[in-house]
Amino acid sequence: MYSDKKETIAAIATAVSDSGIGIIRISGDDAIRIADKLYRNAKGERTLQTYGSHTIHYGFITEDDETVIDEVMISVMKAPRSYTAEDTVEINCHGGILMMRKILALVLQAGARAAEPGEFTKRAFLNGRIDLSKAEAVMDIIHAKNEFALRSSVKQLKGSVSDMIKEIRADIIHEVAFIEAALDDPEHFDLEAEGYDELLLKKIAKIDGQIQGAIDSAEDGRILSEGIHTVIVGKPNAGKSSLLNILVGEERAIVTDIAGTTRDILEETVTIGGIMFRILDTAGIRSTQDAVEKIGVDRAKKAVSEADLVLYVIDSSVPFDENDEKILKMIEGKNTIILLNKSDLSPVVSEKAIRSVLSGREDMKVNKIIRTSMKDRAGIALFIEAVREMFFHGEISYNDEVYITNARHKEALQEAHESLIQVEKSIEDRMPEDFYTIDMMSAYASLGRIIGEEVGEDLVNEIFGKFCMGK
Repeated sequence: MYSDKKETIAAIATAVSDSGIGIIRISGDDAIRIADKLYRNAKGERTLQTYGSHTIHYGFITEDDETVIDEVMISVMKAPRSYTAEDTVEINCHGGILMMRKILALVLQAGARAAEPGEFTKRAFLNGRIDLSKAEAVMDIIHAKNEFALRSSVKQLKGSVSDMIKEIRADIIHEVAFIEAALDDPEHFDLEAEGYDELLLKKIAKIDGQIQGAIDSAEDGRILSEGIHTVIVGKPNAGKSSLLNILVGEERAIVTDIAGTTRDILEETVTIGGIMFRILDTAGIRSTQDAVEKIGVDRAKKAVSEADLVLYVIDSSVPFDENDEKILKMIEGKNTIILLNKSDLSPVVSEKAIRSVLSGREDMKVNKIIRTSMKDRAGIALFIEAVREMFFHGEISYNDEVYITNARHKEALQEAHESLIQVEKSIEDRMPEDFYTIDMMSAYASLGRIIGEEVGEDLVNEIFGKFCMGK
């Protein structure tokens, strides 16, 4: 199913930049022998092949058996107790770009092949040390952008997703095996027994419930890994750009007293309470004949349609008007926090007035109304606390549950769900039992793709081709 490459591979495993330490990783049957061609201990002896596994040693990398290239620490890890489950050597050298590339070139000259992107982790998968979901978690850890994404990826690396999938697959194959056995030996297994179909229907419903729960977690998983897509809306000069600057902690948006200063969308990333927010500051919403400003308003509407959270900034010193009505229509159905800004000025719009406007609008999902002043930073702490309550104690909670954060996994789960729905239909329609097993095995195969038991070489290559070099 997979190509069986036995060459010893090597790559720089750390960032190729000036740093204190750089690591050149070598993996394969000849890893120790190749490294031993270059390594000398403090006495000038070539001794690497005599060392035990999981040991680290001081010495030098040499060229032509004489010229010392660098002073190093070199670690030896013998199969199968290594990252790749192969003999592995890691050369810890000084981290200069020139130095790392020089040592890697010597390793390649000594008989290793340059590793492809992700090939070390690919070998760990092909050698059975990790399954495909754990391998993908490695890359998720590298690219994690917030605390919770990191925590989830580490859990997946430890097997949270693969354990769940294996358990579900075991339940499916148990039922398939019973049906197959009954079909082969009807004298000892009676599938016509009263109540069997109903019992199987309950078991399939329970299994599908687990799958559906995993699918439902994918949206939370997306927010967990990508951050909360947050859009700031309001009329011109309401204080939207000032809010963005306060949250980011620097003057990213131009702030003036001239309405309509912001013409296009500004996007920044900020972390609040360990959760990453992708915040978009949009053009002020108002009726305008300015062609450029119209484009900005159209882009704001599109951004709102894709948002997880809307921050509606209202200038409380001016009356509600038709532009506010347009905004309310735009944010229907969206999780929204309303910020009554410019509370340092004489208020014209009160919280009571806002609630009166919202009264009877069942489509509005206003989670909080807070009085703020971007000038004095009043109310900002209350706003941040409201966000924390929404996403830590509301619909989205980050606890010890397993979250699906990989689109490929979600797709496979949906296919398994559809197969089990077909099984339930076949049972209800009193179809022959072999119809059940066909769709149950289809679900089993779909789930197997998540952990790598039902995938081809092309998909494996595609997945690992997205990895960084040296991993």
